[in-house]
Amino acid sequence: MNVLSLILILVSSIFFTGIVIRTKSIFSGRKGPSVFQPLKDVWRLIRKGAVYSETSSYIFQIAPGIYFASVLMAIFIIPFGNQPGLISFKGDFVFFAYLLGLGKFFMIISALDTGSCFEGMGASREALYSLLVEPAFFILMGSFVLLSGHTSFFEIFGSMHLGSFLSYAIAALAAIVLIAIALIENSRMPIDDPKTHLELTMIHEVMILDNSGFDLGLILFATNLKFAMYGALIANFFFIPDFEWYFSIPVFFGIQIFFAIIVGFVESFMARFRMNHNPQYIYMLTSIAGLIFLSVLLLLGKIS
Repeated sequence: MNVLSLILILVSSIFFTGIVIRTKSIFSGRKGPSVFQPLKDVWRLIRKGAVYSETSSYIFQIAPGIYFASVLMAIFIIPFGNQPGLISFKGDFVFFAYLLGLGKFFMIISALDTGSCFEGMGASREALYSLLVEPAFFILMGSFVLLSGHTSFFEIFGSMHLGSFLSYAIAALAAIVLIAIALIENSRMPIDDPKTHLELTMIHEVMILDNSGFDLGLILFATNLKFAMYGALIANFFFIPDFEWYFSIPVFFGIQIFFAIIVGFVESFMARFRMNHNPQYIYMLTSIAGLIFLSVLLLLGKIS
């Protein structure tokens, strides 16, 4: 059963971005494409060959593969209810964070490898936002380590019991933080607009301007997987203990769909922040994570 989490995340990634686009289409009064259109785009790109600039090196060629592999390896750590992930050990949430950091690092240096000033600018912004969002994630996970007394994803989620109003509030705040982290890590609104074509305001999209064919398909598919991966983390907060897997699967997909609708709603009704406001927004997530930490101390009776 360890493979169940991986299968569910892969299935969720097929329609997640499509639901986001479909939600945006409905709110804007358009019919919009099928929910499977992003997957069709990825499949079309994967069947094509990649083109490499003469100014780039082997780093540019291997970076998309390493990025995709790092995301897939991080997914192996995600548990599903009372079932651990394919990889589970004490402190695995640290390994999870730095696997994603490794993939992001190679994408950043591959953008620099092209020699383009625009891609270097996007890489600088992406590095800054990833750096600023990291404390929020570790404060959040540190809070749950303190609450549960365990240091692995499986043990943390398996020992959490939402039995009081304060514990439900903590789970809701944690879900908000993870949703915002997913939006930042995937360069979505209000931090970045994935549909913009103005290099001066682009972040992630300008980093991958030189990627094409199979490499671009891997990058886009990895983005879909990262969304579903964060949705799986959120779902683990709300699984009922001792429920069988066949009861938890509908909850999992329900949370994934609701997460995708929230992303579409945010992108439909929120304007993109100005560049100098993005760090302030990301610092706010650290403040919310700090509030969760204080709530955990209150729940454990460490403060009164």
